[in-house]
Amino acid sequence: MRIVEDIAALTALYDKPVGASLAKVARHLTPLYRQWIDRSRFCVLSTVGEGGTDASPRGDDGPVVRIIDDQTLWMPDWRGNNRLDCLRNIVTDGRVSLMFMVPGALNVVRVNGHALLSDDPALTESFSQQGKHPRSVIVITVAEVYFQCAKSLMRSGLWSRDDHAGLPTAGDFLREQDAGFDAETYDLTYPTEAPKRMW
Repeated sequence: MRIVEDIAALTALYDKPVGASLAKVARHLTPLYRQWIDRSRFCVLSTVGEGGTDASPRGDDGPVVRIIDDQTLWMPDWRGNNRLDCLRNIVTDGRVSLMFMVPGALNVVRVNGHALLSDDPALTESFSQQGKHPRSVIVITVAEVYFQCAKSLMRSGLWSRDDHAGLPTAGDFLREQDAGFDAETYDLTYPTEAPKRMW
């Protein structure tokens, strides 16, 4: 297998960037980018740290982030699996990228920037849901924002198909690592148990 080992070899493989791909980049949240992000209930948060990289799906019942101003986003860290992969990376490095998606829309909006983690009670309590609040909030400073080309979503048919029939379940994945795991009970009870631990 031939490996591309330097930037010169890489750029030789491709044409010059399309003009619109450079013109679309903003250094702050413009009114239209704010509108898009405010409609997004789901994004992927990517981080990098001493242990490597991580990408984590983030979702909320309403906007997945709170827009504070043209340079600042707040993201509550709602209950999850407590691995803390992204949070560890943010504490040690801080570089983040977010990909905001809206079901049915073919574009994806990307934010690149820097994040800090806050456990300030006034901040965490401002996100209260059903009497609970996150233990921390990710404070993101925007460095650049732009929309991604729609071709990948068009190629995949992401919003127009349902391919999940016959896929392994969460219980199946767990049993693959632990032969004694009761996958059937886990999968049967998860839809009713997970909402109790949503917030």
